[in-house]
Amino acid sequence: MKERETEKYTIMSDRKVRVRFAPSPTGPLHMGGVRTALFNYLFAKGRGGDFLLRIEDTDQNRYVPGAEEYIMESLAWCGMKLDEGPKEGGPHGPYRQSERKELYHQYAEQLVAGGNAYYAFDTPEELDAARSEAEAKGETFTYNAATRGNMKNSISLSEAEWKKLLADGVPAVVRFRMPDNESVTEDDLIRGRVTFETSLLDDKVLYKADGMPTYHLANVVDDHLMEITHVIRGEEWLSSMPLHVLLYRALGWVDTMPRFAHLPLILKPVGKGKLSKRDGDKMGFPVFPLEWKDPKSGEISRGYREDGYFPDAFINVLALLGWNPGTEQELFSMDELVEAFSLERVGKSGSRFDPEKTKWFNHQYLVAKSDEELAKLFLPLLRERGMEANPEMVARICSMVKERCNFVPEIWDQSYFFFESPSEYDAKVVKKRWKEGTPEMMTEIADFLETLETWKASEIKEPFSAFVNGKEWGFGAVMNAFRLCLVGGGFGPDLFEICEIIGKEETLRRIRNGIANIKR
Repeated sequence: MKERETEKYTIMSDRKVRVRFAPSPTGPLHMGGVRTALFNYLFAKGRGGDFLLRIEDTDQNRYVPGAEEYIMESLAWCGMKLDEGPKEGGPHGPYRQSERKELYHQYAEQLVAGGNAYYAFDTPEELDAARSEAEAKGETFTYNAATRGNMKNSISLSEAEWKKLLADGVPAVVRFRMPDNESVTEDDLIRGRVTFETSLLDDKVLYKADGMPTYHLANVVDDHLMEITHVIRGEEWLSSMPLHVLLYRALGWVDTMPRFAHLPLILKPVGKGKLSKRDGDKMGFPVFPLEWKDPKSGEISRGYREDGYFPDAFINVLALLGWNPGTEQELFSMDELVEAFSLERVGKSGSRFDPEKTKWFNHQYLVAKSDEELAKLFLPLLRERGMEANPEMVARICSMVKERCNFVPEIWDQSYFFFESPSEYDAKVVKKRWKEGTPEMMTEIADFLETLETWKASEIKEPFSAFVNGKEWGFGAVMNAFRLCLVGGGFGPDLFEICEIIGKEETLRRIRNGIANIKR
């Protein structure tokens, strides 16, 4: 493990760094969630630590079939290998909270017994009535030290009353007993020292009437039992930190409490607020790593994988959303990210997402690939069009056009003329480049090319140039008309390379087709 310039991250010298990514399977994994997973992964791997996946599925009402598998597939596509998880197993399992629910009850009871939590029997209707009464006074109802004495719970009721309610099976939740008028201070590894006043916080439900824990209890219990040393999560959980710190204290786990780090938001490209699916739909880019089909509505949401992004490009983009390497370097492999990453260089402010810059990153990774690797990626797209091609020829074509492409499918847009003759001709180019006398000129060029015995680009260019110069034709006018015949427009790589690849017979055929079919 590499040396660090600071001991800021150390909790106890003999503790191995252990982090977890703990999503809820309530739908597709947003790219913000992927970034949270990535920062956890980079932090752990840079310190010789473990990266865990824990599925937090305590809210069964919001569970979406297929979401858990989607999360795992997304992490695998991004190259984040799990040390422990639902599929991988491990010494701290099970790794789904729904399979751990027997654990949580004892800790809820422990909190009640220690006076840090209490049973609450308020019905939904009674809670609604309390909210309405507060609203009528222009206030907001908060279940806390100021109001709990007026509600139906084991603090306001006598011991005999609340024990009878429990014995009779009256539905009850367990609420945390938030201390009154206390300051809770904790050092966040990104935001520095943060202080919360408990008088402004409510008595959160820890254990529900259906026998399932809420996020807060399950999260703290699992992090403790799984020996998590650092909790790295989105800033939306910052407001939960005081409750979690107090739970660690109440359960007697302060000495092994993890350090907290709350990541900044990923902001929308334009306007205020965090990036959402609506922004992607409106501006034409995905916000999910993989394509997602909603099991209820059947709606399909785009994914970076299906849109043609390379996983290493996608990861590179995410890494630089909120983290600054402190250098001018922009392109990082996963190993380089592991080596360079530190929470000290993660900013507090949100980072604006730039979809065009994301395409630029993918372009950089595309052009860096070998021609042979690109050919392997492009050949299946040709086969989908019913075309078989020599891999060596395809690799050569990829070399010629990849600088113009951001995605592998765009190779077709820049090279289709290598595989099929033009069926139509760009009207603007025709109007500009196909002049009176051009057909006769191109006929002479075809006749000349037919006389050549060798057909290599370098061996075509020199005699061709000598022929055109001898005719005293403008070279530019000749080449533009020649290109129009071969590709159907005014674009493409070196013409003589095109001639060599499509062959002499096809070159002559296309010139003669152009002479016959191009009309001004």
